[in-house]
Amino acid sequence: MGAEALENQSSSACGLVLPGGGARGAYQVGVLQAIAEVLGPGCAPFQIICGTSAGAVNAAVLASHAGDLGYGAERLSEFWSGLNCARIYRTDVATVLGSSLRWFLALASGGLLPVAPRALLDNQPLRELLEGALRLEGIEHAIEAGHLRGAAITASAYTRASAISFFQGRPDISSWQRTRRRGVPARLGVDHIMASVALPMIFPAQRLGNEYYGDGGMRMGAPLSPAIHLGANRILVIGTRDEKPDPEPSTPASYPGAGEVGGYLLDTVFMDTLNADIARLQRVNRTLSLLDPAQRAESGLRPIDVLVIRPSQDLRTLTAEHAGSMPATVKLLLRTLGGWGRDWRMASYLLFEASYTRALIGLGHADGLAQARRIKDFFAAP
Repeated sequence: MGAEALENQSSSACGLVLPGGGARGAYQVGVLQAIAEVLGPGCAPFQIICGTSAGAVNAAVLASHAGDLGYGAERLSEFWSGLNCARIYRTDVATVLGSSLRWFLALASGGLLPVAPRALLDNQPLRELLEGALRLEGIEHAIEAGHLRGAAITASAYTRASAISFFQGRPDISSWQRTRRRGVPARLGVDHIMASVALPMIFPAQRLGNEYYGDGGMRMGAPLSPAIHLGANRILVIGTRDEKPDPEPSTPASYPGAGEVGGYLLDTVFMDTLNADIARLQRVNRTLSLLDPAQRAESGLRPIDVLVIRPSQDLRTLTAEHAGSMPATVKLLLRTLGGWGRDWRMASYLLFEASYTRALIGLGHADGLAQARRIKDFFAAP
């Protein structure tokens, strides 16, 4: 995030940033429920809501009910609590094993046979679920009612190699363009969400206009910037990974499999760039605190408060406890890729089973209530 992200805004607005995390996105729902409880019935604390990947699903629902956070969080809880893997991607033997076989044939033929699938998993069931569950016309209603200033969903454009934040908001919000990232006005729909959730190699890319898009976290080097460009002066972030360092192995580790490497890369896509962006913003805030009022006015910058709520424990622990509920075909795929048993990162993103998502919601709720004082102080600050 560059200095341009801190330009003075004409109004004060609180933004919510929801990064991706696959099935881990259920954790965000519990935190949101806790925030609604802490702030009280009928609260509408977020005028700007931005999401990426699984966070895009949560952002779309919240933006549709921006006038009542408690109701939006309850809708999300019902959505996530009723999930299973088959409602997100096809888990039947013919689809999963057929996809794996086509990858093998494509590699064995050196690409000469036109048999390679577009992705490991087919998430058409998710599209059907979203089309039946979402009421995205509520976003326009929330904007007209004054509850919402703007909402954004970010996806990565493969041809332009850029992060594109599709936003729907008040007429006074302008498009923006920075290095490898742009803000484009749009009427948000299921296609934008499907583009944002298209994990590379795992789920197929989504075509929007003349270009294919993948997961928004791949190219977004400044995850806070869409919220700030939409006018946020304060930002609350709900992460999907704890920040406790893993201990150094006491014995030589075995060679990482493709699944383990894939889970590692997903961690990087979803959280590492966000943490770096938060650190940059905090450095700018500290620099501004050293300036006198005249110097600060001359800089054209202003501090932006950020509150980050993260899981209090490693979510891979919960994954290990609930991994047995994953469909047998997906277990076999993850075992083949080396992403089963030793390291649960990849499984933690694909385990869309109710027992796991409910456990994540419960953890998020507890973590949110544990931060009640910080939450109150954050929203009470002038």
